[in-house]
Amino acid sequence: GENVVIGGIMEHIEEAGIHSGDSSCSLPPYSLSDALRDEIAEKTRRLAKALKVIGLMNVQWAVRGTKVYILEANPRASRTVPFVSKAIGQPLAKMAARLMLGETLAQVGVVERLEPPFFSVKAPVFPFNKFHGVDTILGPEMKSTGEVMGVDARFGTAFAKAMVGAGNALPRDGKVFVSVRDEDKRLIVPLVDRLHALGFEIVATGGTARTLQTAGIPVQRVMKIHEGRPHVLDLVVNREVRLIINTPSGRRERGDDRLIRSAAVNHRIPCITTLSAASATIQGMESWLKKPLSVTPLQEYHGLMA
Repeated sequence: GENVVIGGIMEHIEEAGIHSGDSSCSLPPYSLSDALRDEIAEKTRRLAKALKVIGLMNVQWAVRGTKVYILEANPRASRTVPFVSKAIGQPLAKMAARLMLGETLAQVGVVERLEPPFFSVKAPVFPFNKFHGVDTILGPEMKSTGEVMGVDARFGTAFAKAMVGAGNALPRDGKVFVSVRDEDKRLIVPLVDRLHALGFEIVATGGTARTLQTAGIPVQRVMKIHEGRPHVLDLVVNREVRLIINTPSGRRERGDDRLIRSAAVNHRIPCITTLSAASATIQGMESWLKKPLSVTPLQEYHGLMA
């Protein structure tokens, strides 16, 4: 109740509004500025002292621009504690239990490691392939039934390892289907440009295809389901695309979106439904194509922090 040691700061890859259990996350943060990290750490310490927490506590913060907002604070352990413990090489739950029994932080020997020299990425595992026709869109209701961990010196490679562990092997070549809502069209252009630079063929529906063509990106236009055949669902069912980027859109297209996402699950094609996840995925693909994935014992990573 006197001092605070922060076990780790994790950055969710999905936006706020998606359940934390369904969001991939990175420790340390992969895009937050040093100033924002310092502010989050300082406010967390103040909050823990004000609440007089002895033991573990987890806090969720939302960042918009340069402002930090608190979403929730829980004076208890969370499902993320084992992940953080593996990432920093310290048994946090065991240490917290000793604190609750009267020992001090100094006696327990916990060390603050906010910047480990490698990235640990947690990725959720979903049961979608067991439920035919289910929509994979994420929201505040938790849908995942497990999680995996990828570790590497580079964020992109750690993310790629986590995706492979979660059963979403990222493609190394082939076609990528892109269809995003109007407010995402401008933002998707630089991401698709990176995919094209990696050698992927781009396939898109009308509005998204026009946006990409205007930006000078070669793209093959494909019809929506209600526009006739051959349409995008045919491409998915025939496994002609290796990756899908599809953000939810309007009412009529929403039916198309749901069928596409459901078909992607049935045919084991990775389907991304947010721009933030698309950006992280492309980073993973870039890293993987530059250097093959390798396996390193967790103890070796912990040795870097000794």
